[in-house]
Amino acid sequence: MEKQIKKLVCDFLVQLGIDFTDVEVEDNGENNYRVNLVSEEPSLMIGHHGENLLAMQKIITAMSHKQVGDSIVILFDVDNYRKRQEENVLTIAAQKIKEVQVSKIQSALPPMSPYFRRLVHLYIKENGLDDVTTESIGEGNYRQVVIKPTHVA
Repeated sequence: MEKQIKKLVCDFLVQLGIDFTDVEVEDNGENNYRVNLVSEEPSLMIGHHGENLLAMQKIITAMSHKQVGDSIVILFDVDNYRKRQEENVLTIAAQKIKEVQVSKIQSALPPMSPYFRRLVHLYIKENGLDDVTTESIGEGNYRQVVIKPTHVA
């Protein structure tokens, strides 16, 4: 499957006339794949606040569903930009979690996209942090995750 995904992405980038060094495909299990484009001009591919990256993600996902089937999920990245963002969000979340665990006072993370909010929710769930809980509040671009202490009676 990795070869098929790599060919699809490479063909698409060539048709667009985009220069790239390599396309790396990583199987994350359960039909989830991370595709990382290695480029000498990553800022052009990433765009302002990752807008071009998200647009490419949507196009590649649609193409893969048409050619391979709806059963796969592809996460598109350029020079590990998104991976670094994920690490930063989880580092900030871990710091806030520690603050909430010590102070027993809720704390909000900065507004973020649904993707990154979901990462924070999953981080708490997957790490068995029973003394804190999360909730998304706000609307639109101002939606954020609030980390709250769990009150045990």
